[in-house]
Amino acid sequence: MGTMTRLLRPAMEGARRRLRQMQDRVLPDFVIIGAQKSGTSSLYRYLTQHPQVRESSVKEVHYFDGGLEEGTDTYTFGERWYRSHFPLASEMAPGVQAYEASPLYMLHPLVAGRMAQILPRVKLVAILRDPTDRALSHYFHNVRKNAVRRCKEELGPGAAMAAEEERLAPVLARGDYGDEAFRAYSYKARGRYLEQIERYWAHFPRENLLVLRAEDLFEDPAGLMGGLCDFLGLDRTRSGEDFRPANVGSNREEVDPGVRAELEAYFAPMNQALYAALGRDFGWPA
Repeated sequence: MGTMTRLLRPAMEGARRRLRQMQDRVLPDFVIIGAQKSGTSSLYRYLTQHPQVRESSVKEVHYFDGGLEEGTDTYTFGERWYRSHFPLASEMAPGVQAYEASPLYMLHPLVAGRMAQILPRVKLVAILRDPTDRALSHYFHNVRKNAVRRCKEELGPGAAMAAEEERLAPVLARGDYGDEAFRAYSYKARGRYLEQIERYWAHFPRENLLVLRAEDLFEDPAGLMGGLCDFLGLDRTRSGEDFRPANVGSNREEVDPGVRAELEAYFAPMNQALYAALGRDFGWPA
């Protein structure tokens, strides 16, 4: 126990020091809210290279969604805890902005309202991937994580998609969004983008939310980053940035064409509604 305490002491002291300095710490100017498996890690990494931004102490703060540890609700820790993840005001030069990226913020139904209470003027960035590709990437990510997850994925991709509603029903009935099952088995739920965007529109001005297409990030990261900088009021990114993708999983797993076709049919009307609401066709099946 003594050895463990010694090992943890530096981290604990650092956390206490940040908490003491809470009043002097900034809140984020913008937040990347999702979607999971859509390039948020790459987007976050590219932004860390920009001289006019300062990232949070960890990429995914998970304040507004209550965190990933079952039995612990980080939202109850309060604004003091949230601020502890951001730079001191004295460290922020004029024009520099702070940010974080927690992809669960988009899915979690309570986050938009919570965020609006302490960040009413924050800018929001959502990056969306073809929901069929996203769901399958999510599935194979879960399979690779089976060794360390309580909610293991032991079904095939088609069966897992078909079982989603049954798996999530008890969690949603309890409103227990901290349950690992809510995160693990939300393959299709995370791809119902418009209903998630509308929750943010209900709490923030529409112009405060930028919706990006993940495929644009994959194909032309410099171009997408230029548009993002314009939205945030940052200088356009300069030559020399490292645009290698971050946190890339293997997406070469074979999937039965029938499974893909079923997912595309499921998402098609939702994609069509999304295009109508945004006034933009993302090029996904609709």
